[in-house]
Amino acid sequence: MDIDFEELDYRETPIGVLTVRRRTEVLLGVTVFEIKLDDAFLMSSLFNVSERELARLGLARCPARALDVVVGGLGLGYTALTALEDDRVASLHVIEALAPVIDWHRQGILPMAQALVTDPRCHFVQADFFERVRAADGLVPGPPGKRFDAILVDIDHSPTHSLSASHAPFYSPDGLRALGTHLVPDGVFGLWSDDPPDAAFTTVLGEALGEAKAHVVTFPNPYTRKESACTVYVAINRERA
Repeated sequence: MDIDFEELDYRETPIGVLTVRRRTEVLLGVTVFEIKLDDAFLMSSLFNVSERELARLGLARCPARALDVVVGGLGLGYTALTALEDDRVASLHVIEALAPVIDWHRQGILPMAQALVTDPRCHFVQADFFERVRAADGLVPGPPGKRFDAILVDIDHSPTHSLSASHAPFYSPDGLRALGTHLVPDGVFGLWSDDPPDAAFTTVLGEALGEAKAHVVTFPNPYTRKESACTVYVAINRERA
């Protein structure tokens, strides 16, 4: 624990200045990795329970067969790695808009990097997830019209607090129905949110896909000495292909 603070990389992007840093959390005696966009924290290795639960809760609703999965948003890699821990996952495409985040994994800067880049099932796709949802040729490179067993998304802070105004249409009825065209019948959509469950959004999600539920995920917060919480929405595509 001889490193108190180190900025590992600094990049200007179309949506702001992106930095990754490593620091020693003296209070806990652990090394923490953090990704920031301008002054806002996007990800911290200190808090990863809800990112892992996004994968667990979503894949729990999938059948016992080989699964093709998409993760929207790479971050520190916790959702992607947890998905790969499920033996049913045959392929995992991680769509990340910010090239530096993919670079940090390929360069081994981040703690989850080796497990992701060395797993032959895992493929990084540098693209805007929301644009790919609207694209006629499919979410990822490959056969046009390919559908997936699960799509797990952790990009924005919440359905009403987006990193970019261009993301907002995704959370509308039309945007969510467009997402459903990329899911197999009874395929699963999982969405992470930093806000408490939003009843209005849960209703919209259920009407768009056929079934939806908001799960509250709690975890200990060493700073407040209380529990903190995030939300994971899980929806099932009940429309038939």
